[in-house]
Amino acid sequence: MHTILSPEREEAIKFVRESARSFAETHIRPHVMEWDEAQTFPVELFRQMGQQGFMGVLVPEEYNGAGMGYAEYIAVIDEISQVCGSIGLSVAAHNSLCTNHILTFGNEEQKKRWIPKLATAEWIGAWGLTETGTGSDAGGMATTAVQDGDDWVLNGSKNFITHAISGEVAVVIARTGEKGDSHGMTAFVVEKGTPGFSGGKKENKLGMRASETACLFFDNCRVPKENVLGNVGEGFIQAMKILDGGRISIAALSLGIAKGAYTAAKAYSKERHQFGQSISKFQAIGFKLAEMATKIHGAELMIQHAGQLKDAGKPVTTESAMAKYYASEISVEVSTDGIQIHGGYGYTKDYPAEKYYRDSKLCTIGEGTTEIQKLVISRNILKD
Repeated sequence: MHTILSPEREEAIKFVRESARSFAETHIRPHVMEWDEAQTFPVELFRQMGQQGFMGVLVPEEYNGAGMGYAEYIAVIDEISQVCGSIGLSVAAHNSLCTNHILTFGNEEQKKRWIPKLATAEWIGAWGLTETGTGSDAGGMATTAVQDGDDWVLNGSKNFITHAISGEVAVVIARTGEKGDSHGMTAFVVEKGTPGFSGGKKENKLGMRASETACLFFDNCRVPKENVLGNVGEGFIQAMKILDGGRISIAALSLGIAKGAYTAAKAYSKERHQFGQSISKFQAIGFKLAEMATKIHGAELMIQHAGQLKDAGKPVTTESAMAKYYASEISVEVSTDGIQIHGGYGYTKDYPAEKYYRDSKLCTIGEGTTEIQKLVISRNILKD
């Protein structure tokens, strides 16, 4: 399926893309290296993006959202990530994981309570599935929730959580049944300030350094039963559905980083002269750029296809896994070639090539590793 969008929708997507590009050039590009070096998570920037509608792209207007679809959402993440992968990652995690989980599985009261604040970035959202001992094997989680009267008492921790320190609200999956039972986990919304709930120290990361990552801790943390999303025991099933959409956003993030690396490399190849001509004239460099452009084009088509399926309400598990797997891997390949084209300068922080390279690698790991994507794809294609 690849439908031709109506001229009106194409125009809307173009407008959103240009808005995101203009915002990124004005408010993000001047600070990229400063934030990266200091590992600054620029909370105020996200409030500004909330005013632009970038933090509630998929949220209906009745909850203060932008009321747009996946095609627009992909455009926003793509454009922001071309300038800074860290900011793109945080926009993706806030929209696709925390906000989308409450929007998809929350009841009307829960949506009215949390979504308007998330959609405007008055509140930043976190989402907790991964633990120190369970990454890909999320079903083996150790964090527990035990019912006590009208409350649930949470104990344990979550690891590698985006916005664990600055987030005002977190959707957390905890074990309410037997270990390994896919119906033995439940989703809870936990607000900052809840006794026994805290964030750990910021991880010192290779890339994506302006996107905050830390642990979440639960020490006899009491959460009212009104904060359970959906039914008890459905948390893991919900999380897998949320990751289907989340993978499209990580694919869009990968795409933006690849485009940024390619644009920088192409510009440098025209400026850099060796042997009496620009290095772009040498076949070795021209062919490298041709390969980079082709990979980007292929990834973009896969992502747009997955987005169209999602907008149409059709199953997207296989296609989103394919898009995430392919886009994240080519992001690493393209940014690696970008450094090579820059030569020695590509290895310095005076040029943007090295940052695209550092940021790209996380895309092959976060929200399901490349290996997990292959597992998802292979299981689905072998079903019949």
